[in-house]
Amino acid sequence: MTNLEDLKLIKEIPEYSRRKFFGDFFGNSEETIKVLRREKYIKPVVLIGAGTCGLAAGAAKVKKKIVEFLKQQNIDADIIEIGCIGFCSGEPLVDVIFDGKNRISFQKVTEENAFEILDSVLLKKKPTMSNILGQFEGDNPWKYVPLINEHPFFKKQMRFVLKNCGIINPLSIEEYAARGGYLSLIYTLTSKTPSEVIDEIENSGLRGRGGGGFPTGRKWRIASLADDHKKYIICNADEGDPGAFMDRAVIEGDPHRVIEGMIIGAYAIGASKGYVYIRAEYPLAVRNLAYALEEARRKGLLGNNIYDSGFSFDITIKMGAGAFVCGEETALIQSIEGKRGMPRPRPPFPAARGVFAKPTVINNVETFANVPEIIRVGHQAFSSIGTKTSKGTKVFALSGNLKMPGLAEVPMGITIKEIVYDIGGGIEKNYNFKAVQIGGPSGGCIPESKIETQIDYESLKEVGAMMGSGGLVVMDERTCMVDVAKYFMSFIKSESCGKCIPCREGTKKMLDILEMITKRRNVLDTNKTLMRFKGIVELENLARVIKETSLCGLGQTAPNPVLSTLKWFRAEYESHVYERICPSGACKEMLFYHIDVSKCKGCTLCAKGCPAKAIVGSPKNTHYIVEDKCIGCGNCVNLCKFDAIAVSSSL
Repeated sequence: MTNLEDLKLIKEIPEYSRRKFFGDFFGNSEETIKVLRREKYIKPVVLIGAGTCGLAAGAAKVKKKIVEFLKQQNIDADIIEIGCIGFCSGEPLVDVIFDGKNRISFQKVTEENAFEILDSVLLKKKPTMSNILGQFEGDNPWKYVPLINEHPFFKKQMRFVLKNCGIINPLSIEEYAARGGYLSLIYTLTSKTPSEVIDEIENSGLRGRGGGGFPTGRKWRIASLADDHKKYIICNADEGDPGAFMDRAVIEGDPHRVIEGMIIGAYAIGASKGYVYIRAEYPLAVRNLAYALEEARRKGLLGNNIYDSGFSFDITIKMGAGAFVCGEETALIQSIEGKRGMPRPRPPFPAARGVFAKPTVINNVETFANVPEIIRVGHQAFSSIGTKTSKGTKVFALSGNLKMPGLAEVPMGITIKEIVYDIGGGIEKNYNFKAVQIGGPSGGCIPESKIETQIDYESLKEVGAMMGSGGLVVMDERTCMVDVAKYFMSFIKSESCGKCIPCREGTKKMLDILEMITKRRNVLDTNKTLMRFKGIVELENLARVIKETSLCGLGQTAPNPVLSTLKWFRAEYESHVYERICPSGACKEMLFYHIDVSKCKGCTLCAKGCPAKAIVGSPKNTHYIVEDKCIGCGNCVNLCKFDAIAVSSSL
């Protein structure tokens, strides 16, 4: 077998295991490998991006049209649903492999244009350029069609974790294996001791991609040295950050990569049982993962005596109920044990005393997905990427006011500016960049003045943010940073488990202050008006207490959105407090409404619909808004048929 990517790795696997692997997966046929890699043409193949983002954009309807077209034209073709390649702004995506030509990808395929696109490529053999995303590299290129890896969205990416997402059929273990999948595992089981595996991970510099950035190899080492015959390994796929969808996309598009990383990790620490703790709100990811686990068992990669190595291990799926706090590892452990998901004091840490009081390693999806690649390329190659303290790549879910939102994997050390403008295409509708929020509710907002900040653990902390799991939300000039802080504080307050007083009461108090400084003066009593003026000082004091005294990491980082916006956008807070103005006009409860007398027809609809009775006037005569009574609900704007209600951020 000579056409796999892992020739060096293959040579180091004992002959018996190598023959067994190729026999089990490919029947010892090199032709089979070429077909699975789509390097050998048999019949046309149409691949549809059917991850959650693709389905939301209409991929299922597009598939029906593709089936209809192929039937009408009497074309025998395979239709395969694949995961998300990351270019979410172009969904639905459809790729075609035909007549030995390079794989070609089309974006924004709809029910209306599906026939035209397929007709152009399958029948006319001259693809329509209006929906072209690009072609993949190969030996038989299409003329005048650009390479997909030269597209701005992909050009600066470095894809380790996402290398198969949107490329392979996630339900085919054979396709995964044909691209080198599970060879890292076979090599590990047959050629490396557990200690050598941990050495490789330690030397690679891999740090946990779930938020804290703790060295993965060190965590594995602690668990491996624990004196207990029963150990566990857990994949944390409880992705609860607003705007984050990295874990979901990886499990939907390449579940075997995560499974392989977990098995290698289990071998390294001596675990016999594993759990994937995943959100029940991810039905497609759960389905694909469950199918992949069954396939791995069928091939003898899970269960007793894996590949005659003497090592036994299996994985169970545990679905969470959507509680944000269960992303914290001790709360996650409580949930797996059948208890209410609430954090517990540390130490002892899970690596010493975790699930069912046994040594437990918990890493997130992206961390495990890196492990097979590190074993394949070696720790030197992996650690050569990134910065001095942050090695490898990082996957980000790009969302917000971007022209090209999606999923991007970038080398550590790239700047925020490069991600926003080079990969994300800049700000939509050409508004001005204002800030980027990184790290979810536990992260912080970074202003334009710090847009050249490098993506690494230490640099982000210096500007008041954190890596987090990888959510990256871009905001433009229309965004109010006080409103952003209020949104995240509302989320954190709602998701607090309530176990410790600082988090439970402190976040509520911070939210109360934020709500007060974003309300109109006529809806506040005297005491609340006084609190508004003390608000900024109180916010900072509360933040310090919550950070220093909360039980778990989620509580300790809860004030970060407020602290970072206060640090970089203090003037906006002062405008809200002292001038009662929202400079961006985003805080609806602080907007001012008045009636344009030249447009008002005196229809009385606004007056009848005003809940505060703040609009006065007689029928067929101009109406007026009594400012002291107006509560800023905006109902009059919706009712007026003559566009006579003007809205402004100041009187």
